[in-house]
Amino acid sequence: MASDDDKRNFALRDATGNETSVFSGRTPRQAALKAARRLDPADSEQHAEHQELRLREKGTKKVHIYDGWAWNEDAPDDKPDWMPDEITEANVKKKGIEHLDEI
Repeated sequence: MASDDDKRNFALRDATGNETSVFSGRTPRQAALKAARRLDPADSEQHAEHQELRLREKGTKKVHIYDGWAWNEDAPDDKPDWMPDEITEANVKKKGIEHLDEI
């Protein structure tokens, strides 16, 4: 298991630059997937609406930009008892990195 030292924090930025949430992960993509799972899920991946996710790495001026989407899916047959029958899946696609002039 990875130690907490390997984790980095990424702040989710809205269109005006306000940082609304913080997601942690070893990579920016891992944090973006966590953020994408909080999007309003569609009925299927084909009908999922893509939304831009902008994640600033804490302590840096780098903003990682992703397209993210989420959808509901049936849980696997071998799911544990505590897992609901329907789960939210998500995916992201990296668009690029932006460097801020100021924080």
